[in-house]
Amino acid sequence: MIIIFIVFFIVSLIASNRLKKKFKKYSQIPLSSGLSGREVAELMLADNGIYDVSVTSVEGQLTDHYNPANKTVNLSPDVYHGRSTAAAAVAAHECGHAVQHATAYSFLEFRSAMVPIQNVSGRIMNFIILASIFGGMFFLNIGFQNILLILIACQAVITLFSLVTLPVEYDASNRALAWIKDRNIVNSEEHYMAKDALNAAASTYLIAALGAITTLLYYVMMFLGDE
Repeated sequence: MIIIFIVFFIVSLIASNRLKKKFKKYSQIPLSSGLSGREVAELMLADNGIYDVSVTSVEGQLTDHYNPANKTVNLSPDVYHGRSTAAAAVAAHECGHAVQHATAYSFLEFRSAMVPIQNVSGRIMNFIILASIFGGMFFLNIGFQNILLILIACQAVITLFSLVTLPVEYDASNRALAWIKDRNIVNSEEHYMAKDALNAAASTYLIAALGAITTLLYYVMMFLGDE
């Protein structure tokens, strides 16, 4: 299992570095329309009849996200102020989530409903891991089979959350790419760059989902092999 974790950790690092390199590369290419990320976001929201979502700037790099709780599209400084292909792609992608929210996109609603359960599952798994390191008596009192069942249940929730995240992210990117093309935000070359950048971002979610599935299968095999 350690080898599996190491492999996925390395692959995740590679995907993350690839994303950062592409974002840096496309951030240096001025957008032909001259719009900033903030302007792109506000225009996409308006075009979709969304007027109750605000566009804000948050600290950090690649910290861009949509918050359905307070209806805000949060853009990192490079995206918020940037007038590049990367900035337009990311801003439109996050607005894609706002459009999903406004149109009651089923996968987004399901994912949002799973957030509390996923958080609890993560905390339980962290507790079990810490208990296995510092308190072996914990396993003696509950039993190894029962511990495995808890791990399987928690990992199943995390895996489902990762799988549901995939259509949410891909759909947001598809909405973004279609809109920036139809609205002439980008030219054909910039559209290819935007698609390349968003595909690199999506690959990180795909790797996370594959890692979650592998971990779940490992726990299930442990349980079946210990019976």
